[in-house]
Amino acid sequence: MATSFFLIALLSLSAIPSSCAHGYVSTTTNPTAWTECALDGLDQWYNCTTGIWETAGWWNSANVMTMLGNLAKADPYNEHVQIVARRTFANAIRNAPVKNPVPNRERPNATASFSAARYKTPFTKYIDPRTYLPYSSYPIDWFRHIDSATNTVALLTGDPKYDEESMLIDFKPDAYAWLDGFYDDDLWWALAWINAYDVTSRSVYLTLAKDIFDIVAKGWGTNCSSGGIYWNDEKQYVNAIANELFFSTAAHLANRAQDTGYYTDWAKKSLDWFVASGMINENNTINDGLDASTCKNNNGTVWSYNQGVILGGLVELNHASPNSTLLPLASTIATAALKKLSNEDGVIKDVCDDGGTCGADGTQFKGVYMRNLGELWAATGDELFKEAIETNAKSIWKNDKEAQEDGVVFGNRWAGEFEGPANASMQGSAMDALVANVVVSNGARGI
Repeated sequence: MATSFFLIALLSLSAIPSSCAHGYVSTTTNPTAWTECALDGLDQWYNCTTGIWETAGWWNSANVMTMLGNLAKADPYNEHVQIVARRTFANAIRNAPVKNPVPNRERPNATASFSAARYKTPFTKYIDPRTYLPYSSYPIDWFRHIDSATNTVALLTGDPKYDEESMLIDFKPDAYAWLDGFYDDDLWWALAWINAYDVTSRSVYLTLAKDIFDIVAKGWGTNCSSGGIYWNDEKQYVNAIANELFFSTAAHLANRAQDTGYYTDWAKKSLDWFVASGMINENNTINDGLDASTCKNNNGTVWSYNQGVILGGLVELNHASPNSTLLPLASTIATAALKKLSNEDGVIKDVCDDGGTCGADGTQFKGVYMRNLGELWAATGDELFKEAIETNAKSIWKNDKEAQEDGVVFGNRWAGEFEGPANASMQGSAMDALVANVVVSNGARGI
């Protein structure tokens, strides 16, 4: 298995109070305390019945899961964090498919009964042709927030029926239950389950990740040089995010699955295609995708998450099959992205942030970048990346938080000021930066 920077033994963490009362929140400068208070804030949206978070979309929840796994790796001595992570993984793998907006859509020979008919409003995704911002249109009641004392993280951690051993015994997940017809969504979940495997060493998570990847791999081969994957199973749009996720998932699996060569070959093949596709522009940032008729770079918006996913993939491939070009490529993209996306104070933002037009999808983007920038810092030790992580985490904590009775919550504008209402997507994204900051602040680097 590859040595992720979160798996390296961390320096001893100083003891911190368990309370996140307002006075403590306003005075603490401990990066680990920030994440723990943020976790308390995230808890309010957890739904024990579905195993994921209300107010967040389907793919957003996969990213919150990944963040939670990284927090468990970064805060290994906190018993509460560990049990929340492990039981959340187990509860989600058992129950979260009930929230899949289009269950079984990719199952071979699926019938009409597998459609989104169970919802009054069907699930759709589309790309704004002017901004290239993706939008997910969910059923009407999707983002409900059930305020119930019987459906909380406290129930998850306190009720023995949620013990991970009990929940996972003889359990075999069905990969098709996780797929919604959009390959990027599918692969976000694959990466989430790889991270759950890293935390728990339970093979059920790795098996699910492999099954998801192998299904998506059947869609390889677009009209652009007969390579890459489309955005969805209807063969619409060849974009950066789906192909970066395909590459990154393959590279992650190459370091964990027994059939290393198979996944290493996929990672190399997909990376070669991606680099040759032209989506990396002359400024070394990544545009949104390819023009449908010419297969040329469409000059679509330089979104932060497109600058991030490839970084983690390059780090993982360099573990699986070391090559002197991989980390320099990652560093070039990461540096260009910081130049493109940072404001005068070094805080990154997407173009939709200021106008409040990020919708349910764009609020997740920046955290994806910071998460993967942390992986790259661990592999390179580049002080520029460390400084960027610290700068963004400090700005989030200082300028973009709201202290509540139990924990803190964050908005989408990391430079501030806080603009509510917060939701689980914004929270998970901000926490990605806070978790990366825990690791750099403790000097935990990979080999």
